[in-house]
Amino acid sequence: MKQHFMMFAAYNQWANGRIYDAAANLTEEELDRDVGAFFGSTLGTLNHLLAVDRVWMKRFTGEGDAPANTAAILHRALPGLRLAREAEDNRIVEWLTAMSEKALTGRFSYLTLPDMRTVSQRLAPALSHFFNHQTHHRGQAHMCLTVLGRPSVPLDLTLFQRSEEGRAYA
Repeated sequence: MKQHFMMFAAYNQWANGRIYDAAANLTEEELDRDVGAFFGSTLGTLNHLLAVDRVWMKRFTGEGDAPANTAAILHRALPGLRLAREAEDNRIVEWLTAMSEKALTGRFSYLTLPDMRTVSQRLAPALSHFFNHQTHHRGQAHMCLTVLGRPSVPLDLTLFQRSEEGRAYA
């Protein structure tokens, strides 16, 4: 189980790098342009991903900054957002690396946003959601790029597994 989640943490890091590389070619106006994605723009979508990852990592670890709003704009410029994304991706990888197989079978409790209900659930299904959420919204960031006339960014898991970074998970 740990190897499975380590693969998704590494994939997450790799795919985020590819999306940010593509977004770096956008103008500020294009980054902010509402193209009809759930969070409007590429910048809004990428901020949402970071915000939600911070919320979940705070739930998982009890540590770190977590916004009270999952639509929070944490960074208005892509370079700062990218640095924060890379730091969060490293944090995710390091946290999972330090985790035992047994810990993955455990439970944890957290408060929901925005209604502040206490939920208790098993860690492994929550981690599945965590990484699936990333993939879902990265797909929306991909859509933003293509709507803006930019090239498609291949993000398939199998492509990652064939890469230098992902070969260990193939």
